[in-house]
Amino acid sequence: MADISANFLGIKSPNPFWLASAPPTDKLTNVLRAFEAGWGGVVWKTLGSQVKNVSSRYSAVNYGGHKVMGFNNIELISDRPLELNLREIREAIRLFPDRAMIVSLMADNDRESWHELIKKVEDTGAHGFELNFGCPHGMTERGMGASVGQDPEIARMVVEWVMEKATIPVITKLTPNVHSVVPTGKACVEAGTNALSLINTIQSVTGIDLDTFVPNPYVAGHSVFGGYCGPAVKPIALKFLATISQNPVTRTVPISGIGGISTWKDAVEFMLLGATTVQVCTAAMTHGFRIVEDLCEGLSNWMDEKGFGTIEDFIGKSVPTLTRWEELDINYHHIASIDPDKCIHCGLCYITCEDTSHQAINLEYGKPFNNYSVKKDDCVGCNLCQLVCPVDGCITMKVERKAPEYVNWTDFQRLGMPLNDH
Repeated sequence: MADISANFLGIKSPNPFWLASAPPTDKLTNVLRAFEAGWGGVVWKTLGSQVKNVSSRYSAVNYGGHKVMGFNNIELISDRPLELNLREIREAIRLFPDRAMIVSLMADNDRESWHELIKKVEDTGAHGFELNFGCPHGMTERGMGASVGQDPEIARMVVEWVMEKATIPVITKLTPNVHSVVPTGKACVEAGTNALSLINTIQSVTGIDLDTFVPNPYVAGHSVFGGYCGPAVKPIALKFLATISQNPVTRTVPISGIGGISTWKDAVEFMLLGATTVQVCTAAMTHGFRIVEDLCEGLSNWMDEKGFGTIEDFIGKSVPTLTRWEELDINYHHIASIDPDKCIHCGLCYITCEDTSHQAINLEYGKPFNNYSVKKDDCVGCNLCQLVCPVDGCITMKVERKAPEYVNWTDFQRLGMPLNDH
């Protein structure tokens, strides 16, 4: 049986699934329920200067009959007294010493505030810190959160302050509200952070109430940009994670992956792109803490099937397969193939190909159903038909032949020929 335990900077946990810094990790009651359910660790909700949160706080985007495709919140850091949080962190560690206890921090923008907060949290016995450089709302006006993560030099300065005092591992959490996370990630690694985590939430407006004309969530007739997370942000999170795993500086430290992880398959994808642990929030908020049982079972079964003994055996395995567009094999070619025995004759493949692609599917009128087949000479292998087909395995992409030898686009550049003429 596979060993799914994790070792992150010497912080050991029975599995790589941690709850992210968010409402589910705001108090002892929640954290104990999470540990009892089987979570490997938590990142305690961000501590700093006490705030007052608003009501309401959340909104969501639903799609295709599914609830909460994307989740939005305008909640700030912990609104509970610091001393109460510290006592509860200490108690959680006492009751579950085998679980990872990371504490998220966001101090005022000066060295003394960071040093004071670090000392107080270390006294609880916490295993590590996560520096919140990503909060996309509210705290930015005070030179905190995303305003730190969006400026590599400010981030470098704060990490240096932290490393002067911290005696336990430091993880720096990056904001996705930038063109690239690499500059800030590099600055933080060069300043001494022991690890990185990403992504934090993305600034968003999830929708507008067509009766009140106020965006959601509604707060006394107004709203603000919120932090977007949940399944909808997973592709963005994976892209940012990959750039960190590819960079020669940032890939030297461990990474904790965050962003839309809802299933064990999502978790494996993050780990294949370089994450050692994964953090979950929205899935736990919408399905409850027991979801971790499915995450652990699915990961273990997949590892057994693939022959992986530990999670270290496959972390980062997919990173080398990501390259630049101009390095792709332009002569590789495959085409669609429709299995007539699985086809339900809905016509979606024909409609999408005919209207928006390459008119490469034949329509044969018949009774009681129309039939569809691929025009091999016209199919360019874009796989749009496969993506829209409602039946798994009905349309497959098969390597059929090598495409004609095309001149690589870099050759056109060298010859001074514009690409849009090709």
